[in-house]
Amino acid sequence: MKKIFNFYLILICMSTHLGAQGMLDSIETEPVKERVLNAFKSTRVINSHSMEMLPFGNLDFRILHRFDYLNTGAENFFGLDNARTMRLGLDYAVLDNLTVGIGRSSYKKEFDAFVRYRILWQTEGLKNMPISLIYTVGMIYNGQKNPFTDSTAANFTRRTSYYHQVLIGRKISNRFTLQLAPMIVHSNYVTADFIPNTLFATEIGLRYKITHRLAILVDYTFPFNSFPSDYTRHPLSIGVDIETGGHVFQLHLSNSAGINERAYLRDENGSWFNGDIGFGFNISRLFQIQNRRDWKK
Repeated sequence: MKKIFNFYLILICMSTHLGAQGMLDSIETEPVKERVLNAFKSTRVINSHSMEMLPFGNLDFRILHRFDYLNTGAENFFGLDNARTMRLGLDYAVLDNLTVGIGRSSYKKEFDAFVRYRILWQTEGLKNMPISLIYTVGMIYNGQKNPFTDSTAANFTRRTSYYHQVLIGRKISNRFTLQLAPMIVHSNYVTADFIPNTLFATEIGLRYKITHRLAILVDYTFPFNSFPSDYTRHPLSIGVDIETGGHVFQLHLSNSAGINERAYLRDENGSWFNGDIGFGFNISRLFQIQNRRDWKK
């Protein structure tokens, strides 16, 4: 009887060990996915949208400011005496993957609005997603009293421009992020027949983290069919990201005349080779309007 009992005890121990091993094997082979965060510290690289999006229920109040060119000299305090343009904006995260935003620029009194949707989110794990993919669509309205120099009637259609943008980005390492963003900007009205209504361009944005709170930023856009075509006047901004709790400060140098997509692609920018570079800053302040617990209720 004792031998039979010992035999059953050995069988139970073996089955328990095999069952536990099977559970461990199933756990190890399950695809563990972890979403990649903080590819950029802001939803803008500098001028352009970034692959980063706001978390659900957050409102982002943004101030984007550009001073005059450095080559205006010491009398003009190297551009700091004059403000070239400023944009005030509000972005709100309806969902983790859906953000809407509005803004107003002093340059040409332009209003803008956009919607961003994240199609893919970069993840890490056994079955990872190597990139983030975001689609952005926006509209820009010229609010000047007399926007055209000729006698053309300034109706709603002629004042309006649109853009579509697909952001493809990857946080390559803990320090380095790279994104490419093909885009189309269409203006319903242009001042001459040789100026295309529709511009095609690609933005290149990168971020390199130096310390926990400091990073270098580069934001460059290459327009394929702009007229006249002058590579020295392509929109290029170089700066630093400084994170301080709920605020993100960006200090940068830029040659772009305006801040929104229509302005920095279609209007004439300064030349970096001629010193047509202006100092600027972006300030972002986040407010949590709604949390997930309230949303579930």
